[in-house]
Amino acid sequence: MKKTSDLSIDTELTCKILTGFIQTEITRAGFSKAVVGLSGGIDSSLSCYLAAEALGTENVLAVRMPYESSSPGSLDHARLVIDELGVQSKTVPITEMVQPLFERFPEAGQIRRGNVMARARMIILYDQSEAFDGLVVGTGNKTEILLGYTTLFGDSACALNPLGDLYKTQVRQLARAMELPEVIIDKPPSADLWVGQTDEDELGFTYAEVDQLLYLLVDERYSPEDCLEAGFTEPFVKAVIDLIRVNHFKRVMPPIAKLSNRTIGYDFLYLRDWGT
Repeated sequence: MKKTSDLSIDTELTCKILTGFIQTEITRAGFSKAVVGLSGGIDSSLSCYLAAEALGTENVLAVRMPYESSSPGSLDHARLVIDELGVQSKTVPITEMVQPLFERFPEAGQIRRGNVMARARMIILYDQSEAFDGLVVGTGNKTEILLGYTTLFGDSACALNPLGDLYKTQVRQLARAMELPEVIIDKPPSADLWVGQTDEDELGFTYAEVDQLLYLLVDERYSPEDCLEAGFTEPFVKAVIDLIRVNHFKRVMPPIAKLSNRTIGYDFLYLRDWGT
């Protein structure tokens, strides 16, 4: 029988910690505002709710960035969040930005095109960061970060990330507690990079399944053999471990070749609040 871990969280305490984190990290950097790329999915919606709670609705800019094939439902769901919270908003379509590159490389497949779209959205968010005088708040959860299910310098780019230590199943718990619209909580997770795309179809397993395994591997420090004894299949364990391993480069700053006695990232490791 497969081992089942309790991934339930204290939602009230979690909300307090995350809103405090957003407020502290943004103000210590000399800012008071936040910019959130709002796709209409549960992760970006939750980040927007947390930012609004932490900073006040007038200090949050939600940016919708549709492509021509984006689901109309995604735009509608993002609008639900904007209207519910009363945050500031902008809609900046990316079609005219990315289409010339797609025409230049017509052989590019869905993954290449998806990466281009994710990075185009990053450009818009950081432009709006300057225009709005606010920091970009990330939307990636712990499951996605561990599996590498993100575009480097695309949707992974942010100044701070309140959701990065929450598994996807925990994101759902917090979203329900903060009373996000049910239609957003219940819909299949999707990056909405092409028609019909869903996270779980692309990954090959459900978030509920992989969160259980990731919790044992990461939080409980289980060995692969321990996971097999816990009831997980060998192909599943191997596939997940391989994803964690090969995508490690997405979770760290680029390594610097060491030449001196004080190398950034090796010996020069002052705390972020050094001098504040």
